[in-house]
Amino acid sequence: MISVIRQLAQDGEERFSFALVLALFQNFLKALLLPGLGIVGFLLLWSMAASSINTSLGAFPGPKAVAEQLQNLYLEHQQEREKEAAFYQRQEERNAKRLAQDPNYPAKIRPYTGKETFLDQIATSLITVMSGFLLAVLVAIPLGIAIGLSEKLNTAVNPVIQIFKPVSPLAWLPLVTMVVSAVYVSSDPMFAKSFIVSLVTVTLCCLWPMVINTSVGVASLNKDWVNVSKVLRLPAFSHVRKIVIPASIPAIFTGMRLSLGIAWMVLIAAEMLAQNPGLGKFVWDEFQNGSSQSLSRIMTAVLVIGVIGFLLDRSMLQLQRALSWDKSTELR
Repeated sequence: MISVIRQLAQDGEERFSFALVLALFQNFLKALLLPGLGIVGFLLLWSMAASSINTSLGAFPGPKAVAEQLQNLYLEHQQEREKEAAFYQRQEERNAKRLAQDPNYPAKIRPYTGKETFLDQIATSLITVMSGFLLAVLVAIPLGIAIGLSEKLNTAVNPVIQIFKPVSPLAWLPLVTMVVSAVYVSSDPMFAKSFIVSLVTVTLCCLWPMVINTSVGVASLNKDWVNVSKVLRLPAFSHVRKIVIPASIPAIFTGMRLSLGIAWMVLIAAEMLAQNPGLGKFVWDEFQNGSSQSLSRIMTAVLVIGVIGFLLDRSMLQLQRALSWDKSTELR
């Protein structure tokens, strides 16, 4: 009898081990192997297509040319930082000599005005898009909650939303530029006008997806939860904080992810049109430059823009998973 029990236990352990190994292999296949095969296939197709395309600036850049440009752009960034450090060091040495001769000398440090590197423009675009996105969140989510809770407010505001929703954010760019130039007047501005123009443009394109998705999520709230809130006689603020927001998180984050993706696309286009600092301006400057390396530098920027957009979306997805009450829901 004991030997039979032992045999059954061993069989159970073997089945458990096999199931565990199978589950790990399936996770590996889903997480790494299949995406890796997709990327390798894309690189092969890209390399074959690039070798057969010739333009006025030379052959279309393949993966190897882009990899070389990534290295060159990073080296340029390092060289520019060395120039900046040397620039400030010279000023400090000059000020130290002047102060030794005249202790009352008003020492000044002039800001470095060298060209922005590729990495600098990435940082500029990221700061701009996140600033505009956060400003839109502060406006759109409370407005969406209010619209979802009030049928009368929804009836009043919905026509305005439906009118402005199809308008391309780039159509707002000339108007935003004129308004900012007329209103934002200061002898010592805290932010550059170009930053404000890009920020407002990003905010405008982020508003509508967030407002619509938030209001739909709030309006489709489970009636049982609403009745529980009424039975408990929760104040309006507590009802929103404890019932409405947790239940609407999936819809809210869907709107936020859509808005952030649209904002990143619109910002790059806005920087190209308005010549505001950022990745869009980098792409346009390289196009206007027309050197032998311009195509590979533009292709490098295109890939970096795509990778950053992917990372922004994955970051929002992880934030949604952390804040969502339903951990079993599969998010993509």
